[in-house]
Amino acid sequence: MRHILLTLLFCVCAQPLLAQGAPPQQAADQPYAMEYYYKVQWGHQQEFLQLFLKNHYPLLQKNMQGGRMLSVKIEQPANHTTEDGRWDFRVTIRFKNSTVATTANPDEERFIQQLWPDQERYQREEQRRFEILLGHWDLPVTDITPPKK
Repeated sequence: MRHILLTLLFCVCAQPLLAQGAPPQQAADQPYAMEYYYKVQWGHQQEFLQLFLKNHYPLLQKNMQGGRMLSVKIEQPANHTTEDGRWDFRVTIRFKNSTVATTANPDEERFIQQLWPDQERYQREEQRRFEILLGHWDLPVTDITPPKK
């Protein structure tokens, strides 16, 4: 009897835990969204943003022109949070589909060469951008908004 009660208790408690997983991603041919978070050393937010806009944003635009990305949005919070939860910039990218989002772009090196002929300067500035970066994380997101009725 005791084993039956323990089994029932486990089943009742475990069900909500299993239901809290991430929602399933959209079909393979549907747009796929990723949020990229950047946490920068205090006092270097503007420097990071300038380097990002100069040396990374044009590459994102090139990917949009080629159709790999549908949109790019750059945001920063209006208020501050606790240091452990702080992020300075969020870049949300809507990709054409999940395959494009999760595979390397075979044209990226060519794009980088085209966009920045002075490769030494580009590499130096990208190194600096990452030197002042404290943290970076990527978060795939799924739109689960119910359709309008």
